[in-house]
Amino acid sequence: MSASSKKKLRKELNAAAMTEKQLQEQKEAKKLRLYTGLFAAAIAVMILVVIVSRVFSSGMIPRSTTALTVGGTKVSAAELNHYYVDSINNFLGQAGEMVSLFGLDTTKPLDEQFYDEAEEQTWADYFLDQAATSAQNMYAVYNAAKAEGYKLSDEGKETIDANIENMELYATMYGFGSVDAYIGAMYGEGCNADTFRQYAEVQLIAQDYAADKNESLTYDDAAIRAEEAENFNAYSAFTYNSYYLAASSFYEGGTEDEQGNKTYTDAEKEAGRAAAEAAANSLLTATTAEELDAAIAALEINAEVENAKSTRYNNTQYANVSSVLRDWVTAERSSGDITVIPNESTTHNHAEGEECTGDDGTTVVNGYYVVRFEGKDDNLTELVNVRHILVSFEGGTTDETTGTTTYSDKEKQLAKVKADEILASFTAGEQTEEAFAALATEKTTDPGSKENGGLYENVYPGQMVTAFNDWCFDSARKTGDTGIVETEYGYHVMYFVSNSGKTYRDFMIENTLRSEDLTAWESGLIEAAELVVENTKYAKTDLVLNSGK
Repeated sequence: MSASSKKKLRKELNAAAMTEKQLQEQKEAKKLRLYTGLFAAAIAVMILVVIVSRVFSSGMIPRSTTALTVGGTKVSAAELNHYYVDSINNFLGQAGEMVSLFGLDTTKPLDEQFYDEAEEQTWADYFLDQAATSAQNMYAVYNAAKAEGYKLSDEGKETIDANIENMELYATMYGFGSVDAYIGAMYGEGCNADTFRQYAEVQLIAQDYAADKNESLTYDDAAIRAEEAENFNAYSAFTYNSYYLAASSFYEGGTEDEQGNKTYTDAEKEAGRAAAEAAANSLLTATTAEELDAAIAALEINAEVENAKSTRYNNTQYANVSSVLRDWVTAERSSGDITVIPNESTTHNHAEGEECTGDDGTTVVNGYYVVRFEGKDDNLTELVNVRHILVSFEGGTTDETTGTTTYSDKEKQLAKVKADEILASFTAGEQTEEAFAALATEKTTDPGSKENGGLYENVYPGQMVTAFNDWCFDSARKTGDTGIVETEYGYHVMYFVSNSGKTYRDFMIENTLRSEDLTAWESGLIEAAELVVENTKYAKTDLVLNSGK
């Protein structure tokens, strides 16, 4: 893979990560206190990074050595190691099985292979840069929080204690003499329970402060309508069918080499493109989705293809509509509109390492999309407030290969009996929301809503699993309604509280504005927190991610 291709892949990975973050921020309307899964990376280290040494020293020097300063706050070399190892794990978690496509060889030391050879930047350099940036981002918010008197909450203390207790178990399991030795082996020289506690405390306080800031941001109707007017379609959903005909599927002729690889002349490729376009245009006479699928199945290229048909996209939010199709799908359309859209790419003719001017390439058609528009939803459904009591299935059989747990009819029936008993107990009593909340606190197995009486507020369409969602958004639903629904988690005893008075559309608009303002606020803090890199020699720059040991 060329250096330019690797850079493109890296940019796409970073862009995808940012998009995920933005989407997550838009989905969360309330205060974020993500204590439950905060330290998944800390435990995942033992899976993703091979422990290369069990040698443990006192580590006093790296704990007293300043690796960075952020806005004047000193960050020790030992603490930087926590950011460094977690930056590696974050990358591995995002790249997954595509690690090798980025040029990272997990069997070689990080400081002996280039991330960017032109800049003479090794993978160790890259991860150190990521770690320093992460520390700057976190300390910028943390220092602002401390200046306003923020302290670690009792819940935060309990979370950190629980994670250290888990590490103690792993230390015993893997034969380490102490949790300090285990953490030192995992994160590097100088790291121990105290440095982990400091690292975790900074993150939790910064997260609490950012969450409070997020919650404090409110918007009046004028601000919401202004954003809507500027980006109306961004808050709508679209239903359509799409089918792709790759030009390569229509290539004929070609020359095959000794390895069985076939190449085609430009004329053969052009003939294939023309055939693909003709086949796509032949589908335009379909007047229904069923007719379209029948025509697709009848294409000659699908003679040996089982169940060839278009892909249905139901209520797909604007951001998730393919960029190739978006302009057409989101324009003013009527149900049944159908078209052919070419899938184009540009080949760049500049030499390796030269700057791409954007106009030095050739546009090539790779295939054609046939798209049939079905409808548009402007997301005017009101959000709902609902309480539930979860009766989880118990027992079950777990597949060792997939990790999937299945439950017998008998196990499910036992849960159903409990759910029926709970509902009967409620209906025999006062039948008020307060009574249901008290019962939920006592009976539910859902840890996410147990402490607030089973309440979920501002539930939006598609947020919950299908059966739960369908019950909540039944058009006949009214305050005080009860029922029982089954999901993969168990049986849910339901109580409908009310509509929230806010549409899903306005909910999304508010969260977009909130996300933009929160990002601007965080960026201002980070920009003001000068980062100075001082001494990073204690990082595991020679780390081998997969030593085979």
